[in-house]
Amino acid sequence: MKHLKGKHFITTEDWSKEELEHLMDLSHDLKAKKLKGEVSNLLENQTVFMLFFEQSTRTRNSMGCGITQFGGNSHDLTPDKVQISHGETAKDTAIVLGRMGHAIACRCCFYDKGNKYLNELAAHSPVPVMNLQCDLYHPMQMLADMMVMQEKFGKNLQGLNLTISWAYAESHAKPISVPLEQMLMFTRFGMNVTVAHPEEFPLLPAMVDKAHGYAKESSGSLKFTNDMDAGFEGAHIVIPKNWGGFANFDKWEDSPQQWEQMQANLAKHKDWICDERRMGLADPNVKYMHALPADRGKEVTDAVIDNEKWSIIYDEAENRLHTAKAVMAATMAGV
Repeated sequence: MKHLKGKHFITTEDWSKEELEHLMDLSHDLKAKKLKGEVSNLLENQTVFMLFFEQSTRTRNSMGCGITQFGGNSHDLTPDKVQISHGETAKDTAIVLGRMGHAIACRCCFYDKGNKYLNELAAHSPVPVMNLQCDLYHPMQMLADMMVMQEKFGKNLQGLNLTISWAYAESHAKPISVPLEQMLMFTRFGMNVTVAHPEEFPLLPAMVDKAHGYAKESSGSLKFTNDMDAGFEGAHIVIPKNWGGFANFDKWEDSPQQWEQMQANLAKHKDWICDERRMGLADPNVKYMHALPADRGKEVTDAVIDNEKWSIIYDEAENRLHTAKAVMAATMAGV
């Protein structure tokens, strides 16, 4: 699709279903070619500037490996390596990096700031900007999730029962971007999506309204429950993952008081864990997914995440490479 060359990849919502299906087909093709040992210099001598405001394992390495396997290179940047830490604006960063390289990829998950920063980069960049996760979206993860689902359940995912569930964790207040965009993308493709969460950890109402519209258009469904057990019943896929309670506040002020309230709400729900009993409530052939890193013993038990019948997390993680390559091939080369 030549028209995709130069197109930003900020959210899957900006891409048509046909364009997303093209990315999925391309991802499967690239994975098959890698398994055969085929080498491509599609992006030879091209540079992706990768700007990370947060830590990363799968995203950083899938992008870095992906551009290398295409014959190009990546620059791994953090705010302290460039002048952002001294106040340089997104506009200036985008224009300068865009004149030097061939794409800019950025992760910025600060709530109520990250997506605005990504869009500011995109507004001024002369090259495609790729979202490596912000506060609202994680489009690279969405493609990897879709890809592993297609590998396990077939290309047409219409009618698949999928549960996105909140789970308890202590490591950090995880962004809401993964469940938000999962809800939005999976309803577009006709899945029957259930979202389970404690009432103190909702998703954004405006995005919930959008997802209801997508479900209606695609003949899928979307429902919500505050009962984790109910969410697991009959599910073909379960994705239990923690997210912060940012949307529980009328206005996020990033104040100590709000963080204390979120922590207090978190402590109420230590029983929201994916364990063998809950997996038994789901379809007999249920699959467990997680974007990783998972908080073992809190979000999920070892008996589930290490169960080869249920868990497809490593296939899901590997697919981050192939889908990242597909996005770069499409936006940088128009493939």
